[in-house]
Amino acid sequence: MKKRIYIAFLIFSLRAITGQTNVGTTSASFLEIGAGARSLAMGGAYVSLANDVSALYWNPAGIVSVVRPSIQLYHAPWLVDTDYYHGGSVVPAGRFGTLGFSYTAITMKEMLVRTVQNPEPDDYGEKFDAGSLAMGIAYAKNLTDQFSFGLQTKFIQEKIWQMQAKGFAVDIGTLFITDRGFRIGMSVSNFGGKLGMDGINSAVDYDIDETIFGNNDRIDAHLDAAKWPLPLMFRFGVSKDFTLPAKQKVVLSVDGIHPNNNVERVNAGIEYGFSDILFLRAGRSFLLIGEQNLTRSEIKTSREQQEGITLGLGINYRIPRGPKLRIDYAVIPIGVFDSITRFSIDISF
Repeated sequence: MKKRIYIAFLIFSLRAITGQTNVGTTSASFLEIGAGARSLAMGGAYVSLANDVSALYWNPAGIVSVVRPSIQLYHAPWLVDTDYYHGGSVVPAGRFGTLGFSYTAITMKEMLVRTVQNPEPDDYGEKFDAGSLAMGIAYAKNLTDQFSFGLQTKFIQEKIWQMQAKGFAVDIGTLFITDRGFRIGMSVSNFGGKLGMDGINSAVDYDIDETIFGNNDRIDAHLDAAKWPLPLMFRFGVSKDFTLPAKQKVVLSVDGIHPNNNVERVNAGIEYGFSDILFLRAGRSFLLIGEQNLTRSEIKTSREQQEGITLGLGINYRIPRGPKLRIDYAVIPIGVFDSITRFSIDISF
C-alpha cells in the first residue's frame, strides 16, 4: 500500500520538473472552481475526505457516506462581478446504492451591447448576458465494506449572447478505507469531448470569388468556431481522523492534483472539531513548478497564481424534532484578486 502511494506522488513530482503549462487551452473553466465551503477551507484536499453532498464535485464515490437524504446550497461572489452557485442533493437508496443530483452555474448581470458604430449606447439599448451551467446525475455503491465506486454524468453549457456551446462529461471516483482508518480516494473529473461555440452569429454571407463582378456574393455560409477540450482533472488523496480526549477530533488530508491544462499541485488541509458542533479549518494549495526552468517574470506570475492559506469554520446544529444543519464559511486568498468568501449550508433530513 505504501509503495503505491509513493509511486503516485512520484509521478506528480516528475511531471512538475519542466514547469510547462497549458493555461487557456480548455473550455468550461468554471468546472475547476470547486464546491463546498468546508472542502475549500481545507485547501481543496477533499478527494478522500468527501463524505457530504459536495462529494458530487470532488469524488462521486463519497456520496455513499451520506446516510440520510441531504441537500447542499453553496454560493461565492466570483471574479469581475459574477456569481458562482453550486447545489446538490443525495438520496440513499438502501441496497441499490446512493443517488445524487448536482447543479453548477456562473451568472452575470446583463450588459449593454457595444459596437464600433455605437460604442456608448444609452440605457435602453440592446443587452446581453453570459453564463455557464452544469447539471449532473450520480450513482455510487459500496462494493465491499471498505471499497466504494461512484459515477456522475453531466450536461455542460456555456453561452454568451446568441452563441452557446453544449456537451457531456463523466466523473468517476473510488474510495478505499484501510484497516488502520486511512481513507484513500481517487477521481477523474470532466472526461468528455470538446466544446465549441455555435449560434446565429456564426451565420455569414460568403463570396466564393471576390474578383468576379456580378456573381452571387451572398451565399449562406457558416463559421466553425474552434473546439477546446474540457478541463480533465485527476485527483489522488489520503486522509485520516485522529480522535482526541474531551470529544475532540483532528482530520488531516493531502491531495495530489494532475490537470490537463496546468502544472500539478498538492493540496493539504486540517480540520479541528469539538463535540461534533464547532469546526475550525485551514489549508493550502501548492503549485509544483520547477522554477529553475522559468524566467523571473514567469516565476512572479506562477507565485501570484498560488492561493494563500485558506481558513474557515463550521457549525453543526440539529433542530429539535427537525433536520440537522451544517453551516460552513471559508476565506480563500486568490493571488492578485485578494480574498473571496464562500458560504454553504447542508441540510440532512
